[in-house]
Amino acid sequence: MRLNADFSRFACVTPKAYQWVASPSAGVERMMLDRIGDEVARATSLVRYAPNSRFEAHTHGGGEEILVLEGVFGDEHGRYPAGSYLRNPIGTAHAPCIGEEGALILVKLHQFEHSDIRHVALPAHRLPWQPDRRQGIRYKALHAHGQERVSIERWDTGVTVDDPSSSKGLELLVLEGTLMEGDTAYPAGSWCRYPFGAQPALAAGSEGVTLYLKRGHLSAA
Repeated sequence: MRLNADFSRFACVTPKAYQWVASPSAGVERMMLDRIGDEVARATSLVRYAPNSRFEAHTHGGGEEILVLEGVFGDEHGRYPAGSYLRNPIGTAHAPCIGEEGALILVKLHQFEHSDIRHVALPAHRLPWQPDRRQGIRYKALHAHGQERVSIERWDTGVTVDDPSSSKGLELLVLEGTLMEGDTAYPAGSWCRYPFGAQPALAAGSEGVTLYLKRGHLSAA
């Protein structure tokens, strides 16, 4: 399968375009955002777990990055409520086991550098917001490795961002509020990926916007 597989082009999925598909595990559905491969794939997805569902034990051949969006995600290592940020490096393994709350997560697979070996289980929802050098923006730093930077940011109403660092690749998920790009509005749940070299002019909507942001991780190739 190849879905939004040309990383030299802009890609975007809004909630109106969601198409949930069943996974191999009962009670677990996926909304695929980008994908190269079949069941084992380089993939970015939203994954929805029904209450009391499970996913079979698996090894992360290319690493796994998770942001818990709703409910409580769990495995044999712990329970992680909404707002938790997890990184399972290449070669690690687990068996997700979800409680009665159910869970919705953003997950990125097979996208780790081999030198990125730090395991992360960060309660980002408990971290204080830090003031950014850009006026009207606060952030929570989640991860950094090489040129890659991962954060959650909150932009106040009317803030416009044209960040040169985004030209090395930018991926985002709108968590709350609305993101504007010109006359185009991206509501909560929208996922956008801007290629290497792009410098989009983005702005917060009338109620501000909170974003998951990943920068510097896309190559020029």
